[in-house]
Amino acid sequence: MRRFRWLLGFAALVIAAAAGAQVTYGDRPPPLPPDYYPGQHPIRFPPGSGYGDPTISCGSPQYRLARCAVPGNWPGARMVRQTSKARCVQGQTWGFDRGGVWVDKGCGGLFAPGGYTGGGWRPGPGWDRNFQVECGSPQYRYLFCQVDVGARGRVVLQRQISDTRCIEGRNWGWNRAGIWTDKGCGARFTVIRRW
Repeated sequence: MRRFRWLLGFAALVIAAAAGAQVTYGDRPPPLPPDYYPGQHPIRFPPGSGYGDPTISCGSPQYRLARCAVPGNWPGARMVRQTSKARCVQGQTWGFDRGGVWVDKGCGGLFAPGGYTGGGWRPGPGWDRNFQVECGSPQYRYLFCQVDVGARGRVVLQRQISDTRCIEGRNWGWNRAGIWTDKGCGARFTVIRRW
């Protein structure tokens, strides 16, 4: 009986450790920017700047891809503070899509709404462009190839390179964060990236 309880407790710990991303929500503003110095005139932050906006904390458990839902209707997200030792690079280890904030490869941080006209991250010139990437399912297993497609972008299968027929929605698909393949599908895809 004692051994059964021990096994049950151990199983509960394993399940808790393997759970999804650690997400916390708060209305407390993120830390002030480095150019704020006490004693000077207070800085007035524009609406949507992230100061006074709701924030979420999202982290990649065991260096795996995780998604964190955002409160309300955020038009985008921006990282206001990195909380992980692993490097966080927008579009590579974190991003924002219709499902909320996604993090991967150990990235973790505090996120606030972004994408407003008056603030938030905007891509530089030449970001909206078309390019091709190859993504294939190794040994008939699921694989996610990360590429920032953009909020208004899309992905088109350009040329199949596997023996297995690639059918969108069945063994390949995409979202703003990248392209997924499964069950032996491999192809060259055209990414039509649009902000």
